Amino acid sequence: MSAQPTACVLVIGNEILSGKTQDTNLQFLGFELAKLGIRLAEGRVVRDEPAAIIHHVNECRRAFTYVFTTGGIGPTHDDITAECIALAFGVPLVLDDGAVERLKRGGRPLNEPRLKMARIPRGAELVENPVSNAPGFRVENVFVLAGIPSIARAMFASAVPMLVKAPPILSASVDAFLREGDFAEALEKIQQTYATVEIGSYPFNRDGRFGATLVARGTERALLDRAIVEIVAAITALGGETKVN
Repeated sequence: MSAQPTACVLVIGNEILSGKTQDTNLQFLGFELAKLGIRLAEGRVVRDEPAAIIHHVNECRRAFTYVFTTGGIGPTHDDITAECIALAFGVPLVLDDGAVERLKRGGRPLNEPRLKMARIPRGAELVENPVSNAPGFRVENVFVLAGIPSIARAMFASAVPMLVKAPPILSASVDAFLREGDFAEALEKIQQTYATVEIGSYPFNRDGRFGATLVARGTERALLDRAIVEIVAAITALGGETKVN
């Protein structure tokens, strides 16, 4: 059996780092990739600086099965992702006839700023954009998507047929109304028992009650269910209440 595919998301944009814009693409891609059996192993937020973008693209494309970038492919001066991808792969940025044709569908004059969105690295494969026509693209294992969430989602749907899939990553969870320090040792033992299941603890405070949502993730439903049963038994034995989600 081949190793599970992995992915990294590079969220590109100073507006994310400044706090002015809240990113939702990382969460979306994490959920959707899991359905395809592709584990989102890492996410990075990268500033609009060529050296930084090129560095992270080159590092991540060698480390992960797939890299998805979001942001920086619009018509303004600070949209530099396409040229940085070209530099990362050592190829020129060229005006793509197919991208030009797609932009014409919008019915707006193709001035220089709009034509900028049709310039992609030579040899790249277009990723369709049914929302606003300006396409994303793929170079080898790097997929370049828009930053606007609705467009990023549409582009990702267009990219799905290009991905090699694996058994979907499933999840099961239970709310434990007990402080983490009280169940940490028991949870660690369960994790050691189920080595192929990823078990995480995410604390909460609900109406003054402390607890944690315990999430088991993996590709075998039966293993997840058994892990959750053991977690519930362990929490109950320690005097805590549980609620299976």
